[in-house]
Amino acid sequence: MSTQFTMQRTHPGNTGAGLPRNRDISQTWKLLAAGAVTAAALAIVPVLLPELANSLSATSVHAYWYISRAAAFVAFGLLWLSMLAGLGITSKLGRFWPGMPCTFEMHRFTALLGIGFGLVHALVLLGDKYMSYSIGQLLVPFMGSNYRPEWVGFGQLALYILAVVAFSFSLRDRLGVHAWRLIHMLSFSLFLMVLIHGVQSGTDTQNPLAQALYWGSAGSVLIGTVYRVVAARRGRARTALTAHGLIAAAGRMQAPPKQSSL
Repeated sequence: MSTQFTMQRTHPGNTGAGLPRNRDISQTWKLLAAGAVTAAALAIVPVLLPELANSLSATSVHAYWYISRAAAFVAFGLLWLSMLAGLGITSKLGRFWPGMPCTFEMHRFTALLGIGFGLVHALVLLGDKYMSYSIGQLLVPFMGSNYRPEWVGFGQLALYILAVVAFSFSLRDRLGVHAWRLIHMLSFSLFLMVLIHGVQSGTDTQNPLAQALYWGSAGSVLIGTVYRVVAARRGRARTALTAHGLIAAAGRMQAPPKQSSL
């Protein structure tokens, strides 16, 4: 099964790989559409169903704020899983568990789901009468002045970068491997930005569980990154040593045989 997966990913000209690629693009759009519809539905509840919105607000003044915080933690957890899966692919650890095809799909779909929950995290605040965010303040980085705009802006920028990285999965063949890898390297910066956003603007930062999530995820991504760099260097050294051995062996084969003195 892993051989078929590799052939489909590495030979885009293969006619049998067209259907999986089209199906992947279709699934990508479906997931993004589902996330956008969910976020939009939560955002327009105050407009279409004012009685429901008032009852939700009557239950708690910060009801929308609580929903936003919950969606934020889910989005962060999905981004963390996506980062670990990506590091598992590049460092080849995914071969041991759960397998490279499964690791690749987890890497891709957790990123897409993270976008959906990130949209919910932002747009649901349109119903929060306490903060009174506008759509522009929620979508334009650093525009909001209601609550720590510099740190909130980090999260807004990270959401857009995550969308670019996630979309690049479907455009890999058109972008080329080099450009696609450069775009994918943005994952490290967006993870750092989301971490800073959560620590500096999150109202749950002092909670022990939140701190365990933040620092545990940061530590695991750091360890995975170091392992990836070390594994890549060892792989290059092993390749160079093998190539040197092949060249030396080829030279010995081409060398003329020594003539006997007799």
